Amino acid sequence: MAGKVLLLDLTENSETALTLLKALSSETRLAILAYLGERTVNVNEIALALQIAPSSATTHIKILEKADLIRTEFIPATHGLQKLCARTYDDVHIRLERIPETSQHTFSIAMPIGQFVDFDVHPTCGLVNAEHMIGLLDTPSSFYEPEHVSAQLLWFGHGHVTYRFPNHLPATAAAIRLDLSAEVCSEAPLHHLNWPSDITVWINGIEIGTWTSPADFGGERGLLTPEWWETKDTQYGLLKIWSVTQEGSFIDGKNISKIPIDQLKLQEKPYIEVRLGVKPNAQHVGGMNIFGERFGNYPQPIVLKVNFEYPKL
Repeated sequence: MAGKVLLLDLTENSETALTLLKALSSETRLAILAYLGERTVNVNEIALALQIAPSSATTHIKILEKADLIRTEFIPATHGLQKLCARTYDDVHIRLERIPETSQHTFSIAMPIGQFVDFDVHPTCGLVNAEHMIGLLDTPSSFYEPEHVSAQLLWFGHGHVTYRFPNHLPATAAAIRLDLSAEVCSEAPLHHLNWPSDITVWINGIEIGTWTSPADFGGERGLLTPEWWETKDTQYGLLKIWSVTQEGSFIDGKNISKIPIDQLKLQEKPYIEVRLGVKPNAQHVGGMNIFGERFGNYPQPIVLKVNFEYPKL
């Protein structure tokens, strides 16, 4: 099962990044993180396991704690207090911004998951925002509730939701790459760690490809998932990136179809239409969850990014 993930963007907060990277630049501190795993143990146990002095263990733990890589608490002991340590994250993902060529340009748009313009959803289905349920459970008409725009998690057994992103592509430019990223997973009653679902993406009505989600992740709280949402229910998804280039369509860099970016005809409309869904006749009809920036493990909604270039003079 996927664990707690820290997504570190080196382009957004260099001070935080440096603190974390310095904390990881030690074999001893890496060994402490590996030893902790899912344990919650005191400093003396760590020192004994790694065969280092307790004072040295304390120093390394303070550095890891400052970088938010471990969390600590004091509890009563036979003599005074003892300090317990637990690992905060199981994975650290570092995002390196690609520096575009000087002839290339980019626009990027973040779309709240509740801002869909069309839908066709079938139970199980529902929406919640960061505070409460929207409408009624397993009732498709809840997707018409005015409050749907505030949704931070939405789900359905099969069907689709459609979004329209404003098209900022200049009239004289040519799109050379489109990336669509979203945190998604399958949809099972409550949650299920073996629940495949074929999730498909369409751009401007063109099916670019399908990814099979392995599970509906739950049982362990997502990093951003509110405390009121029970851990028996869906908690987080996987961050997936669908891409379309002149060479074809890809998911996380793996080719999934031959559809090139020219076939999307991005210049024809003032918007770019994105549809995410599960076909009723798919091989794995396991539903779909879509997460907003305040639910799951990744602090982002659905993000569309387009690289383009002007014709050479």
